Amino acid sequence: MWVEIRMRVVKLSSIGLGVVLLAACGAAPERRELVAAPQTVAAPPPVAALPPGMPRLEVMRLATAAFECGQRRGEIYRDVLTIIDYSLPSTEPRLWVIDMAAGRLLYRELVAHGRNSGDDTATSFSNQHDSRQSSLGLYRADETYSGKHGYSLRMSGLEPGFNDNARDRAIVMHGADYVSEAFIAEHGRLGRSWGCPAVPRHVSDGVIDAIRDGGAVFVYYPDGDWLRSSRYLNCGTTGLTAR
Repeated sequence: MWVEIRMRVVKLSSIGLGVVLLAACGAAPERRELVAAPQTVAAPPPVAALPPGMPRLEVMRLATAAFECGQRRGEIYRDVLTIIDYSLPSTEPRLWVIDMAAGRLLYRELVAHGRNSGDDTATSFSNQHDSRQSSLGLYRADETYSGKHGYSLRMSGLEPGFNDNARDRAIVMHGADYVSEAFIAEHGRLGRSWGCPAVPRHVSDGVIDAIRDGGAVFVYYPDGDWLRSSRYLNCGTTGLTAR
């Protein structure tokens, strides 16, 4: 079912629906022409929802468009897409890891945002050094290393002006004790990072290994400037398609 729905999402984005990751952590188309279907063949019905447990449809559309654009540009090397939806509160699982080739959900987990991005919900984002905020846009998951937070993953921000300072800011994915249901029960929200997308420690190694060495990480929030100007959401266009 998910494979069929993904195909529909890809088709919808490819015909031009308005397509509309963080300060150092731990201080340390081919464009296709639309051809009208024969009148005797009914167009497929619109997709109203994705299977339970998946991101919201609009976020999935945007993430798929950015992922495929990154692949066409040769900047994303693997068929693995991680989606972080920072429009959701920190108490909800808002990170998904999807095997796009198999159409299979690998992980759905809690994820932290930057200390200065907001309390329970992130509302402010920055690409600046020492901001301790999360950053939006498409990233590539790169090499792993062992550091202050244990097994960690470096990421390259691919969007100039939005997340391209990520490596200099030491924005990495790592496990953290403050990303847990127990922390939520005590504090009413997750703990916050210095901008890194920290994940629960008991799944961090698995998540990192699933996306490392070329997977895509798509960090979403309905920020108008980013939606209008992202080259991955407006792939192959000269104008701004997001409204």
